[in-house]
Amino acid sequence: MAKLPSLSQNAHLSELFGKFPASRDTMMAFTEVVMRGEGELSVAERELIAAYVSGLNRCTFCFGSHLIYAQAFGIDAGVLEALLDDPQTAPVSDKLRALLQYLAKLNTLPSRIVQGDIDAVLAAGWSEKALFEAVQIAGMFNMMNRIIEGTGVSFDYAEDASIHPTTKLGGRAQEHSYVSTPMGQKT
Repeated sequence: MAKLPSLSQNAHLSELFGKFPASRDTMMAFTEVVMRGEGELSVAERELIAAYVSGLNRCTFCFGSHLIYAQAFGIDAGVLEALLDDPQTAPVSDKLRALLQYLAKLNTLPSRIVQGDIDAVLAAGWSEKALFEAVQIAGMFNMMNRIIEGTGVSFDYAEDASIHPTTKLGGRAQEHSYVSTPMGQKT
């Protein structure tokens, strides 16, 4: 339910950005770099992290949106559900599990991150660059989740996935750009 009186009851991110556009382009440009720019993490891994962090934060809008993106890039929806239910038994590699465990701790207890947490991610086979990319994604989605939850963006892609940008692209999800089709823009 919308918290800002000027938003509709089933508000979408595009509606919020339409009312308050000042930071939209900058935010979408940063999102493009983090989610689609050159890096060590695959786009599928990035979308999985975005959905995972949003799921941990119980942000329905971002979880639903990035679950659809993750699926478009080859991640099974059941993997994300399993990660949120029990990360220890979820069907992911030990390498990915180590990274996601770090991100879960960063998400809930950032002041308790210790060198051993970072060492575990590096020992699992991730580089410092990949870890930094994952931290950027987690940080960016914590910010977006709070903007969305704080204003009452309540659109749920589970109820209407037909307006998701990947629907317009069909099987060409790799062509999606946050700058040309900003996150939250209805298609």
